[in-house]
Amino acid sequence: MFNLLVIGGAGYIGSHMVKQLLEADYHVVVLDDLSTGFENAITAENARLIIGDVGDRALLDLLFSTEKFDGVLHFASLIQVGESVAQPARYYRSNVAKTLTLLEAMVEHGVGPLIFSSTAAVFGEPEYSPIDEAHRQAPINPYGASKFMVERMLEDFDRAYGLKSVALRYFNAAGADPEGRIGERHDPETHLIPLALHAVLGARPPLKVFGRDYSTPDGTCVRDYIHVTDLAEAHLRALEYLWAGNPTARFNLGNGNGFSVQEVMDAVERVTGQPVPHENAPRRTGDPAHLVADSRAAKSTLGWNPRYADIDTIVAHAWAWEQKRVRLR
Repeated sequence: MFNLLVIGGAGYIGSHMVKQLLEADYHVVVLDDLSTGFENAITAENARLIIGDVGDRALLDLLFSTEKFDGVLHFASLIQVGESVAQPARYYRSNVAKTLTLLEAMVEHGVGPLIFSSTAAVFGEPEYSPIDEAHRQAPINPYGASKFMVERMLEDFDRAYGLKSVALRYFNAAGADPEGRIGERHDPETHLIPLALHAVLGARPPLKVFGRDYSTPDGTCVRDYIHVTDLAEAHLRALEYLWAGNPTARFNLGNGNGFSVQEVMDAVERVTGQPVPHENAPRRTGDPAHLVADSRAAKSTLGWNPRYADIDTIVAHAWAWEQKRVRLR
């Protein structure tokens, strides 16, 4: 039985990864400081949880010297773009310095390979869309820059120490576990689909639609929403790719179909049977009109194909989760 370490496994994407690994009969250890994750997301799946910081070298040395791991999946990071601009030191310390500590410990103890949770923010302002892996990397905020730095470190660690890795660049993670056991819980919440659902539930103010004058069919921004379960599947395929002896790689992950803000709102109305309370607002600086992934490389190389590419399905799974959260409050 393969033994895997999932860092940040109590968070949104990490908890869905843990669920999928356990269902595939892998042994899983979760390392999470619970600063943004939730302990019950792990206990619900009967995974072993170690509460601790990925930047704690003594903890990593103890863990790697007492237990053999066949791979590490690294989800732990700060992800708020605006916060990264206001507090860059916090982002470089958490996302870069702590990951360096992890990589050094992995090399010293002979642990590998590594699957790294990256982001489309490494590309900055898109020069074309759909965005493939050859697109120029020019991040425009500390969050994107921190992920770009880690990707560069991974390349260097492979060349110098032979540590193999795959970096998976997410576009817009969305949805929830189809069985409704776990889902999205960010504080603060900045993602469109939960914000729209919260507005329908009356749990938040009306949704703000930032700009209706973009060069898109309905004037609102177009984004690529990928179901969180499909993201988890891509991580497992990436592990299998490295276990097969393949080289370090980077892949963009999206469903390949862009949906505008208005199309998402329309999907929310179809799923919930209620219109989304909203108000129009000016464009936000740095918001491109169209941001969609070209995921052909992941599909052809990893044999990965999103199962939940339909926006109504993504919203329906998120809606089921949000209704459960309301009942649990």
